[in-house]
Amino acid sequence: MAANAFTAANLNELTDQRGIRECLQWFTREKQWINEQHLQFCRIPAPTFLEQERAAWFLEQFRAYGWEASIDRAGNVVAVAGEAPYVALTAHLDTVLPARMKDDISVDGDGRFRGPGVSDNGAGLAALLAVARVWKLGSALPELSRGLLLVANVGEEGEGNLIGMRHLCRQSTYARKIDSFIVVDGAGTDHITTRGLGSRRFEVTFTGPGGHSWSDYGVGNPLHALCRAVTFFTDTRIEGNPKSAVNVGLIEGGSGVNAIAQAARAKVDIRSESNEKIDQLVEVLTEAVERARELENQRATAGKIAAKMREIGARPAAALPESAPLLQCLRAVDAHLGIRSHFDTSSTDANIPLSLGLPAVAIGAGGIGGGAHTTQEWYRPEGRDLALKRIFLTLLLLMRGSGDDSGGPGK
Repeated sequence: MAANAFTAANLNELTDQRGIRECLQWFTREKQWINEQHLQFCRIPAPTFLEQERAAWFLEQFRAYGWEASIDRAGNVVAVAGEAPYVALTAHLDTVLPARMKDDISVDGDGRFRGPGVSDNGAGLAALLAVARVWKLGSALPELSRGLLLVANVGEEGEGNLIGMRHLCRQSTYARKIDSFIVVDGAGTDHITTRGLGSRRFEVTFTGPGGHSWSDYGVGNPLHALCRAVTFFTDTRIEGNPKSAVNVGLIEGGSGVNAIAQAARAKVDIRSESNEKIDQLVEVLTEAVERARELENQRATAGKIAAKMREIGARPAAALPESAPLLQCLRAVDAHLGIRSHFDTSSTDANIPLSLGLPAVAIGAGGIGGGAHTTQEWYRPEGRDLALKRIFLTLLLLMRGSGDDSGGPGK
C-alpha cells in the first residue's frame, strides 16, 4: 500500500508539470498525424523474415525526430535516449499477411482502417512512433534516472519464434542493461498481459518410396501414416489446469490422386500456461508419430516408411508477480486516467524477458481492432490518445524509479 501511495503521489507530481501536460495534449492534438503515419508504414510489406523495408523506414523516422538509432544484427530498429539502465518500449514490425499493394490498406467512410496488419501490429508501431516524436518535442521533461529504448523488432509472428526479442535480451549491446519492458501489441486498453503463454511447434514428416496407387499398392504410404499420427495425437484428452491446447495447422504431401506420396508433413502447435505440461504433450506427440510409423510399416507389404520430428519454434511460459513495481506503475496510471483493465495470458514478445526474470508486460495501443491475421483485419483509432497517454506516463514513472524502494523495477 505504501509503495502504491508513493507511486500515485509521484504520478500526480509529474502530471502537474507544464512540460508533461504539453506532451499529453500533443497526443490528442496530433491524432491526424498519427493516423497518417500509421497508414503509411502499413503500406510497406513486412511479412515475418522480410521486415527490412519497413525497418529502414522506421530507422529514417527515428533519426529524423532526433534519436540515435540503428538496426542491429537481428534486424531490430533500436532508438536510444539517455544512459543505462534502460526502460524498453517495443512493438513488432512483422505481420502474418503482407499488404501486396498499397490499395490493400484503405480507410472506410467511417474512419476505420482496413487491411493486413493495421491492428496487429500497426497499432503498436504507431504508438512507438508517437512516443518517439513527442519525446523529442518535449522541452521540459523531468530529470530521469533511466534511459529509454524504443525498439521496432522483428520476428514476433509465427515461425519468427520471437527472434528479434531473443536477440535484444540475450545478444544485443543492451542485453543486460534493460530494467523493464513494455511491449505494445495490437489495439485496446482493457488488458495487461502478465503471463506469457508457452508453446512448442514441430514439423512432423513421414517419407517413403512412393509409387503408383494401383501397381505399387501395398507400399508404405506416408500420407496414411501422417493422418493416423494426427488422429492419435488430437484424440488426446486435455483436461484441468493449467489450460493447454494442441492444433495441427498445416498438412502437405503427395503429388496426385493416383500416386502414393513420397513425403507428407504437418505442422503442430502445442500451447500451455505450464512448461511442464508442454513437455508432457510433446511426449504424447512423439509417441503418436512412432505408433503411426510402426502401424503403417506393419500394414505395408513393401517399401517401409520413416518419420522424423523437427522443432520449429519454442516460446517459454512465464509470469510477472502481481507485486512487481512495473504493475504498480501501470495500475497507478490506469487509476489516474480512468482505465479499467484486467490481467490476461497471451503469447507475445514479453515471453522472452519474463522467462529471463525481467519485468515485462504487453498492452494494447488503444482504439479498437479485429480480424487479426486475416485479409479482413481492421482498426478504429478513436480513443487512441488515451492509450498513448497511458504508455507515456508509465514510461516516465518507470524511468524515474517510482514504486521501487530498492532502486529500480529490475532489481
